[in-house]
Amino acid sequence: MVQLVPEENRWHALSVEEALLGLGADPVAGLSDAEAATRLLRHGENRLPEAPGKSALIRFVEQLIQPLVLVLIVAGGVTAFLGEWVDAGVILAVVLVNAAIGYVQEGKAEAALAALAKSLATETMVVRGGDKRRLGAHALVPGDTVLLAAGDRVPADLRLIDAHGLQAMEASLTGESTAVEKHTAALPHDTLLADRGNMAYAGTLVVSGQAVGVVAATGTATETGRISRLIAAAPDLQTPLTRKMAAFSNWLLLVIGALALLTFGVGLARGEAAFDMFMAAVALAVGAIPEGLPAAVTITLAIGVSRMAKRRAIIRKLPAVEALGSTTVICSDKTGTLTENEMTVRELWAGGERIAVSGSGYAPEGHLGEKDFPPPIEGALRELLLAGALCNDAGLRKEGGRDGRWQIAGDPTEGALLVVARKAGLDERTLQAMFPRCDVLPFDSAVQYMATAHEIEGVAMIYAKGAVERLLPRASTMLAADGRELPLDAASVERQAESMAAHGYRVLAFARRAGGGALSHAALETGLVFIGLVGMIDPPRPRAISAVKACHGAGVRVKMITGDHAVTALAIARQLGIVGAAGEGARVLTGRELALLDDAALARAAHEVDVFARVEPEQKLRLVQALQKNGEVVAMTGDGVNDAPALKAADIGVAMGLAGTDVARESAAMVLTDDNFASIEAAVEEGRGVYDNLVKFITWTLPTNFGEGLVIVAAILAGATLPITPLQILWINMSTAVLLGLMLAFEPVEKGLMHRPPRPPQSPILDRPLLARIVLVSVLLLVGAYGLFLLELRQGNTLAEARTVAVNVFVVVETFYLFNCRSLTRSFVAVGLFSNPWVWVGSGIMLALQLLLTYLPAMNRIFATAPIGLAEWAAIVAWALFASLVVGAEKWWRAR
Repeated sequence: MVQLVPEENRWHALSVEEALLGLGADPVAGLSDAEAATRLLRHGENRLPEAPGKSALIRFVEQLIQPLVLVLIVAGGVTAFLGEWVDAGVILAVVLVNAAIGYVQEGKAEAALAALAKSLATETMVVRGGDKRRLGAHALVPGDTVLLAAGDRVPADLRLIDAHGLQAMEASLTGESTAVEKHTAALPHDTLLADRGNMAYAGTLVVSGQAVGVVAATGTATETGRISRLIAAAPDLQTPLTRKMAAFSNWLLLVIGALALLTFGVGLARGEAAFDMFMAAVALAVGAIPEGLPAAVTITLAIGVSRMAKRRAIIRKLPAVEALGSTTVICSDKTGTLTENEMTVRELWAGGERIAVSGSGYAPEGHLGEKDFPPPIEGALRELLLAGALCNDAGLRKEGGRDGRWQIAGDPTEGALLVVARKAGLDERTLQAMFPRCDVLPFDSAVQYMATAHEIEGVAMIYAKGAVERLLPRASTMLAADGRELPLDAASVERQAESMAAHGYRVLAFARRAGGGALSHAALETGLVFIGLVGMIDPPRPRAISAVKACHGAGVRVKMITGDHAVTALAIARQLGIVGAAGEGARVLTGRELALLDDAALARAAHEVDVFARVEPEQKLRLVQALQKNGEVVAMTGDGVNDAPALKAADIGVAMGLAGTDVARESAAMVLTDDNFASIEAAVEEGRGVYDNLVKFITWTLPTNFGEGLVIVAAILAGATLPITPLQILWINMSTAVLLGLMLAFEPVEKGLMHRPPRPPQSPILDRPLLARIVLVSVLLLVGAYGLFLLELRQGNTLAEARTVAVNVFVVVETFYLFNCRSLTRSFVAVGLFSNPWVWVGSGIMLALQLLLTYLPAMNRIFATAPIGLAEWAAIVAWALFASLVVGAEKWWRAR
């Protein structure tokens, strides 16, 4: 059989007959078992491939191939080759500790494709060999005939060939916030994914009606599969921190390598032994490399993870903590992220009166009209609420007991009608028991309304709900506020409907007809009594408005990228403050318009426009990448399958934990446990705080490393004995990094942090003032340690005593300098003496360990130290105090 295969599987553009011919399908008998088996071999199972995860060994090895760590490994190996086993053992122990910390903290592998595969794991009713049978979705092949009913999850991409009132929730795939009505008519070739009403897509949910469809695509050929390919193709981007740390490490290695070679060469030129000069070069490398930096970065980020968890944000990938603090643009999905993803009635129009409705979501909490002066539930208003509750197939219930969430079963639009009835004191269960349904005309996309028949207080009554343009022409009268029938004022109804639509509301019309007779479309052609209008919308989350304002105050732009309609998207964007009020020229770009833009035009649009509607998954990905090419650090939020590729490609992907799909959660670096956009603002603040603390740590630790390097270079150039040994250097670096430097990770967020603009993405970790301060403190350490070392030797003290003094100079000066680094611009007194008690605890333990290093015989033997007297301690503390005062004066001078 010759098959017509549309370009890119665009089966929506074919008629039912052409689609059946193209797929080689028989809608009555279905495929034979033999033909199905042949097609299964050709197309493969209807499942998505799972991404292979990294083995534990590979994840551990990745911790060892950082540039700074590699230098330590080489230094340790050569030292061991030369027989210096203690030095080599300590160096390699440091390497293993760093690797273990990183391995434990970053153990999760990507599982986005596995989650996508789960979304297809279901059973479905299929016609095979003339019989109806239930099959696992994995066994479906193109050409299979599938039967759909309310509550089914669509098992593959289907071209519908027969549909009766079928509606499907496609929010997770397209971003459409309401159920989509389905039909069988052919559509134009360029119809957007969200508007392809004759297709049912894998992973979406049928909420009402029945249909028969023919499988058009399975596995990776489905729309869900196409998204899985986008996820797999999206690179794992480095965050601003990982990029800067890589650049910083490379710069550091160049400086250290040059100094080590210089030291080795100068020593040889002076006639020193090659072995001694090599050990001096190793000492220089070990001293200049901040061994504690990888562990400090990891632990500081881990502390940020803990803080964010308390603020409803779970971090899956450690560098994402800091990336949030660097964010310049937040691209947010609308449905379920900025909004509740729960349709809510906002306005009623009945009897010529417009009535506002308060409350959001499915919880029946709120009121009609003014809280203190609610309208009486009578006449046209009561009939409108009654019609909405009775002409309805949805259900409303509270899950999880007293403190649980309210949930609807069925169409969200119908669920919203039940909620507004309950707000008015009308419980649909009581109403349905009092006025049971006698007959029903299910919703049909051809007529765009639904009707039900009831007996109301002894009178046969038909209620109809549907599109305004379909019910209004069938009406001849309308209800007044008191329930009387008046001549129909169609122009007034149309004005009210247009006004509601301009606010982004979905507008439903309601009508009734009294009297007996069979319920049929013909019986509803004329003579209806128009009851009123209901305007509903998926409303903004209450805290999202203030969160958007806070982001703008912090210099972070917020952009809405949604699959929903342009009018609805713009209305929500105005309520949230993403764009200005009506009349201020806010611009919306649709997916169809985006498809016409080349890369340069897209880059301009991504910068200028803040609302994008009817956007498809590839376009979300393109927008994120266009913003990144513009130099922005992009955070992308979302909850649907359609958001997953952009979530993975963004500098930081943020998924919703409650309403989000598994695919979105596994593609993201961060998951919000309360699905609240406001939690992103809190996470941005914490991210900025984490970055500040990392800069404080680096500003604190580098003077120690540079100071140690300068001391060794000075000794080599002077032809003198090394003031500190490699083992003593490792003691200083590792003990102070853990007990002093890491205490800066617990620094609270400084005031005014969210009033600063975002850091420019290209800015280095350390600016010029901080580099100058690092050089200043390095020189102070060189002068203090080398000067007191030489003084001790001149006074006739032993080499061990002189080296002990030098080691203690480094540790005590670092301790005093630690307090200077609690704020990089203000006095540590200004941030609160005890706002971070951990710096006091760490300082106390560090000084106690220094006393053990100085006076404990076992430590003296291992580290070649010796006891020193009070005079030496007085000189050490005096120099540390002087260094601290110099740094304080430098801060004051720069702040003038």
